[in-house]
Amino acid sequence: MKILLISLCFSCLLLISLIDARPVHEEPDPYEEAPAHPYWPFSTSDFWQYVEHFRSLGAYDRINDMARTFFAHYPIGDTLGYTSRNHEH
Repeated sequence: MKILLISLCFSCLLLISLIDARPVHEEPDPYEEAPAHPYWPFSTSDFWQYVEHFRSLGAYDRINDMARTFFAHYPIGDTLGYTSRNHEH
């Protein structure tokens, strides 16, 4: 009986050393905190003046970035696809 118990303990120790089980430490999620809400400090007329300015320069990518920031402040932005992630209304 002693030999069986010793062999069982030895096999458990051998199995543990072969498995090399360690606890998994999760890294902090960089996306856990919601991103800051885009901020547009100017008026609506300023927005349309910027649109015309960038249109005259042919900088349509800048217009899209600016529109995403501007329309994220308004409920219509939801229907236009300009919502910010995790934005509560």
